[in-house]
Amino acid sequence: MKENGGRRGIIEHGFPHLATVRASITALFRRLSADGVRAHATSLSPAEAAFDASDDLHLGAQRVASAVVRALRLPDARMVVAFRPMEDAATVELTSGPEYFVEVNDRFRTHRRDLAAALSHEVAHVLLHRLELAFPDPAENEILTDTAAAYLGAGWLLLDAYREDALTHQRFGYLTPEEFGYVLAKRAALFGEDPSTWFTSPQAYEAYTRGSALAARDHRRAPLAAAGPGARRRYARARRTGVTPADGSAYRFEREGSGRGLRVSFPCPVCEQRVRVPVRGRLRARCGLCREVLDCDT
Repeated sequence: MKENGGRRGIIEHGFPHLATVRASITALFRRLSADGVRAHATSLSPAEAAFDASDDLHLGAQRVASAVVRALRLPDARMVVAFRPMEDAATVELTSGPEYFVEVNDRFRTHRRDLAAALSHEVAHVLLHRLELAFPDPAENEILTDTAAAYLGAGWLLLDAYREDALTHQRFGYLTPEEFGYVLAKRAALFGEDPSTWFTSPQAYEAYTRGSALAARDHRRAPLAAAGPGARRRYARARRTGVTPADGSAYRFEREGSGRGLRVSFPCPVCEQRVRVPVRGRLRARCGLCREVLDCDT
């Protein structure tokens, strides 16, 4: 896992990987199923992630690694943690298991606060390796790994490791802080949890707030009934013509087989799988992937 750090490190912001993040959430639901994703309802707790200066270095590292393994529901995987000088924060050797060798940056010997964050990314690599879930592009695979760690209950630590002030510029992983906030907010909406109470970094809280705002807008996209007046008016104009507007709207119109009826497809606000429904006014639709029931006004 890469680390942006130091006094002058440049930290990327915004949502440049949003399409891949959304595709990653869909991929997790497809591979794990709705029940499989919902089995990750309990996040890694701050107490489980704590690695105090008084802890024995190796025993403490193994304890934290075991907690991350349990959080990502890999009970038969064993992490062997070693420390060495390296450029990245951590790396993992992917094998058939059940034992996996994780190397972490030597600085975690003393900077123990963020060890669990580094391990969460590497254990997520193990999970995806076992699931045989991957994208063709290696860069997109790293986005998938960060998204899996955050969405399945351990990756809030990766956002909490983000710090950006006059003295420190630090970020772990491949998502921007705002993208981590977005994924965590999507998870929070599914499981009804509030990870912001766990953050020790003020900058992490701010990034979570910005990501949450975007995640909330996913639930107000037309033709969802919760869409705002402006979105509703734009949708009504497009519906009259049956042509999807070129304004970045996520919905798409299509004719039914007979050529007479009109259907609309749109991304599910939970799993981002496209849902297709007939254009016939107010209705409720169930997403076939995550099984969320959606109130629509088509």
